[in-house]
Amino acid sequence: MGGERALRVEKNLGQGFVRLRVAEAERRQAAHDIRCTEDIVIEMLRNARDAGAHHIFVATSREGDQRIITMLDDGSGIPPELWEQVFEARVTSKLESVHMDRWGVHGRGMALYSVRENTLESRVVESVVDGGTAIRVVSSCSKLKEISDQSTWPTVARDEDRRLVIERGPHNIIRTCCEFALEERGTCEVFVGSAADVVATIRTRIRPSVSGAEVLFLDDLSSLPVLERFRLASDAKELREVASGCGLEISERTAHRIIAGQIRPMRNVVSRLTHTASPKQKREVDLAADRRGLRVSREDADAFLRLMERDFAFLADRYYLNLSGRPRMRVSGNRLSVFFEYEGED
Repeated sequence: MGGERALRVEKNLGQGFVRLRVAEAERRQAAHDIRCTEDIVIEMLRNARDAGAHHIFVATSREGDQRIITMLDDGSGIPPELWEQVFEARVTSKLESVHMDRWGVHGRGMALYSVRENTLESRVVESVVDGGTAIRVVSSCSKLKEISDQSTWPTVARDEDRRLVIERGPHNIIRTCCEFALEERGTCEVFVGSAADVVATIRTRIRPSVSGAEVLFLDDLSSLPVLERFRLASDAKELREVASGCGLEISERTAHRIIAGQIRPMRNVVSRLTHTASPKQKREVDLAADRRGLRVSREDADAFLRLMERDFAFLADRYYLNLSGRPRMRVSGNRLSVFFEYEGED
């Protein structure tokens, strides 16, 4: 016990006061910095922004008690020899600057250290200097709490200055991404979804900087920027390998579906927040518009759908499902139907 105390205490000052060693003080600060899963997400988003990323992709899933988050960006990247060191305390690329934003001070070299101290696994999966980064984090939901409702999207309104702000919604991972994206609007785009959603979106959204002829002379795709590899994968097997190499686990069947266009790319979170449903979608949601059957107000319909979304969590937790959008419902005659679009376990 005395040896353990010596490792933590630099000097005993008497009367119950001690001066902690630097390492112990850092460890305690790290435990304070990260209180929940959503704190991990915001720290990783801020890191990607500070690395100059224009596109940030957040793939998230839950397997039993574990939350898995893989974040990919097209920022400045990390040299291979520093992949481990970036998780050490006080290691930062921001020697000349400290970024102050709505979440506090950033640039002390404590963000990734705090993330690793509070998770089961935190590692750089892939990174290329000036070619982006993929970081994978696995946390225990019983030790690091998170909002139980991880599928509901927030709603937005305009404040007195006509700026978009979050109006309501659970403080989940999605909301964290939305708040960050609204704050950094014009600087970077943020996308959030399942691993399959992210792969499909990167493959559609990110255009390679090399020509088709140049690709023929590449030994493999690993020399290319991280996000550019997805579109250049020639078949489902190679796409699955590219995704796995970047920390995104999908099945070969899912890779086939992505290549065939059966899994649609996502909008960025700001576009999704501000998207206006098409007339067809409005008819499905607005039960009051169907005069042949049940008439329900939009407010009651929205409340009912929120209940359906909450109850869907019963199946989601047991079968590892992720809603890919809010439930929809339609009334026809004396029948009311509720539709759930989801991604299952790969």
